[in-house]
This record gives sequence, C-alpha cells and structure tokens, in this order.
Amino acid sequence: MTSAAVATNPPVRRLGDWSAARLRDLADEYETPLYVVDVERVRENAARLREAFPDADIDYAVKANSRKSVLETIAETGFGAECASAGEVVRAGEAEFSDVRYTAVNPPARDLDRVVEYADDNEITITIGALDTLDRLEERGWSGTVYVRVNPAIGAGHHAKVRTGTDPKFGIPAGRAREAVVDADERGFTVAGIHAHAGSGILDAEDLAAHRALVERVSELAGDIADAGIALDAVSVGGGFGVPYRESEPPLDIHALARATREAFTADARLGIEPGRYCVADAGVLLARVNTVKPTPETTVVGVDAGMTTLARPALYDAFHEIRSLVPDAEGRETVAATVTGPVCESSDVLGRDRELPAPERGNLLGIGNAGAYGYEMANTYNARPRPAVVALDGADSELCVRRETVADLGRLES
Repeated sequence: MTSAAVATNPPVRRLGDWSAARLRDLADEYETPLYVVDVERVRENAARLREAFPDADIDYAVKANSRKSVLETIAETGFGAECASAGEVVRAGEAEFSDVRYTAVNPPARDLDRVVEYADDNEITITIGALDTLDRLEERGWSGTVYVRVNPAIGAGHHAKVRTGTDPKFGIPAGRAREAVVDADERGFTVAGIHAHAGSGILDAEDLAAHRALVERVSELAGDIADAGIALDAVSVGGGFGVPYRESEPPLDIHALARATREAFTADARLGIEPGRYCVADAGVLLARVNTVKPTPETTVVGVDAGMTTLARPALYDAFHEIRSLVPDAEGRETVAATVTGPVCESSDVLGRDRELPAPERGNLLGIGNAGAYGYEMANTYNARPRPAVVALDGADSELCVRRETVADLGRLES
C-alpha cells in the first residue's frame, strides 16, 4: 500500500462504517452468533504501522487474533510473530512468519518441550522472563538466541488486569537486567535483545506518558548492558497500542506515538515494537440476533444469542463495545434504553448496559464493534455452549474460516 493510500485511511474503523446490508447477508448465510473479520482492514492497519515505524522490527502479538486468515495476512506484510504459547508458535510457523519469537511467561514444561522441538527445524528466539527458564532450556539441550524480558516497574493500559509493566509476574526486575543478560551470555546463549511491555490498550495521555517513560528506562538498561561488553541487536518496547472503543474517544495518533517513541529511544540498537490490538480490533465485528425483549422498570432487557462465552471482554474487563442495530428501518424506530445480555446463567453476562437502541424486536440483528482483538480468542464453552463461526472478508469475497462448533464437538475429547 502506498503512503498516499495509507494517509487516506481513517485511523479507526467505527461500527457504523461497516455495510449493514452486507452484515445482514452474512448473518443469513452463516447464522449467528458470527464473527466477521476483514483482512483488507488488517492490511491497512499494518501498512499504517509500517509507515509510522519504518525502521523498527515489528512483531505481531499473535494472542490478539490467531485465526489462520489473519496470521497469513500479517505474515505477508513482513511482520514477525510474537507468541505467548507453544500453540501460537506452531500457528505462526504454519502461517509462514519468517521471524518467530516465543515470550515465555511461566512456561509449562510441555510448552518448552514443544518450542524446543519446533526449534529443531525452524529459527526461533525465546524471550525469558526468569533466570530459571535458562536452566530449563539447558536441561532440554537448547542454547540458542534469547531476549531477556525486564520489568521496568512502569505500567499502563485500559484496565488493571492488563498493566503488565508493574506486575512482578512479568519479567526480571530492572535492577537485575544487566546481571541476567551477562548470566545468559556466559552460559552460551546468544542474547539478541531485551524486551519490556507497559500494558494493553495504551490510548490516553497518561498511558502515553508511561509508554515514553518505559522507552527511556529500557534504553538506559541497554546502555548498562553495553557497558558490560554485550552489544544488543534490538530493544523491544512492547506494543499495547490502543484503539478507541467508544465513539466519543479520539483515535490514537500512531505517528505522534512513533515520534515520541523515537525521541525517547536512545539505545544503540534497533527499535522493536509488538502491536496486536491495533492491527485487528477494528477489523472485526460480532453479529448476534435478538432472542428476547423484556421491558422492566429499570431497563429494556434485550437478550441475544451471543454472551460472555462469545465475547468475554465486557465481563472480564468491564470493557465497552459499541452496539448497533442492523435492521433496515433502524433510523425510523423510536429508541429505548436497553441492556444487552447473553444466554449464560451469570449476572456478569452483559454485553452492554444503558444503550440507546432502535426499539428491538425478536429476530433483529445487532452488530458489536471492535471485536477483532481478543474476541474469538477468548471465546469458551462455559454452560456447554459451542463457540461461534468466523467468516473472513477480503474485498468482495467472503470465506468461512472457522466452522461453528457443535454440541457433539464439546465431547470429542472425552472417553
């Protein structure tokens, strides 16, 4: 994509920018609940990132969306893959990413076994967040290329549960970073870089300030490591670049973020970033049909066929997702204050509270926006509810890329 084309792309795609008619057709063809992902939008987001960070190492955070169609699309852009599990490593390899990095957070033994097995035939870099991970890799006869994850004690993000930069679970304390790198080097590992991550959903001024402080801190650590005689190839400052989930929120100025990052980055190494949400969030929408309309004194309860097992973010993080009626005569209807709920037997099974919606009727189609990141990835089978289907769009074409799970599928592992 040319620079001119990138410049004309809106920095965020709102739910109202999707074609309601096309979404209705997809719901009729594939039924609901249904995830729809637009891979052309994924390409546009990736191109905007590359334009903003032309010289950086960009590794896509696979955990945001690891559907095959998405991974293959991003691999074609030339990005690398940053993986949080052995399963993501395998999926990234299948999508033919040229660069794969496994960021081990308290890695289970079977994960390390599988990653080392993968490394027998493929190049991989492993990011270690604890020194005993080096011990465990040595026990498996592997001493390849590593990054060292450091904990900078600087966190940011849309919710306390995703502010990793201040959580002791993640990374080696910054004060011990130099010691950890020297230890890895002396053991025979090739230390290619260090890595830190503030958190997920960085969007407002406070979070951006924290991101800049993290970049400065990690750059200082790289200088300390250089003083110990170890030259790093790259320093990754993580990702977590946010998108506005509310219509009233302005989009992230990715070019301003890139300039601030470069100004704060003083390490004598390549800059690395690891975007996930920014690539895919606004490339996805969740479609659901109304099952029940129940007027109550407090609100109109609108029950739909998607819930917290389909989209976990509202229940898990109190996350906001825009909800829109997709019926053809939506603009002509009176609106009601609605609480959109799912079919799960939990009071937390709410997709949106106090939403002004055109008066809903049973069978109406609703769209739930910004569902491309951590949507299908977090879907689960609680209450023995099968997971939804996923359709990929590419221009005028559509393709079923994940079939709808069935009740029979739920017992396929049982004996």
